[in-house]
Amino acid sequence: MTAISTQDGKYSEETKLMKGRVALVTGASRGIGAATAKLLAHHGAAVGINYYNNHEAAQSVVGEIEASDGKAIPVQADVTDEAQVKKMVQQVSEAFGSIDTLVLCANRTFTVAPFINYQWSDFEEKLLGELKGVFYPCKAIVPSMIEHKRGCIVAISTGLSRYPSEGFIAHSTAKSGLDAFIKTLALELGPLGIRANAIAPGLTLTEATVFLPEEYREKTAQATPLRRNAMPEDIAGAILMLASNEARFINGVYLPVSGGIQML
Repeated sequence: MTAISTQDGKYSEETKLMKGRVALVTGASRGIGAATAKLLAHHGAAVGINYYNNHEAAQSVVGEIEASDGKAIPVQADVTDEAQVKKMVQQVSEAFGSIDTLVLCANRTFTVAPFINYQWSDFEEKLLGELKGVFYPCKAIVPSMIEHKRGCIVAISTGLSRYPSEGFIAHSTAKSGLDAFIKTLALELGPLGIRANAIAPGLTLTEATVFLPEEYREKTAQATPLRRNAMPEDIAGAILMLASNEARFINGVYLPVSGGIQML
């Protein structure tokens, strides 16, 4: 089914791919997370907008969704804190019902440096933060998915987990762990009606990548077959595709969304 929006940007009831669904998007106050939350809501999902400390940004996302007659609430939580995650999941469930779609977009900052200059404390912080940020939300939500015999998990990985770049050793290693985590969930939870997949964005122009030199961004764009860098909405579209029932037989995939710069 192809979803066609009307001139005002809204989708008809017949073309909404997430109608009746309840989603939680971590790291949804900006970037890929915000774009994803808005797109899922526009397609009919009720969405929990997770944020860490920027309530104003999260509320702005909620406001945009509500202005388009969608449903969303802001929910504050550090996704590496088990107690906060449980409270967040409870808040979304009480507002909209059981969560059937979990999108793991929360981004953890990290030091960019070659291995020879890396400190274990920085390396450990990135690894543990990345994996806690997917482990605790899944741990809190999967039991309900099992009970209802349906669910979809989509996590944000990176092309760097398979094609590393100098200075990104912590990021590449952490995301490699996330890839293995998602594949294992797909294997173990598939028989229970739950799908798990990973999206690997190419260079995406968000607040998280503004530190990259303009020369690097332009070089990457020229090396991409589509001759541009990704925007958050490009990644959100792929997440919507995997989350929708149209992708009901897609499970355990690592999907590059890179304009062709990464081909498997």
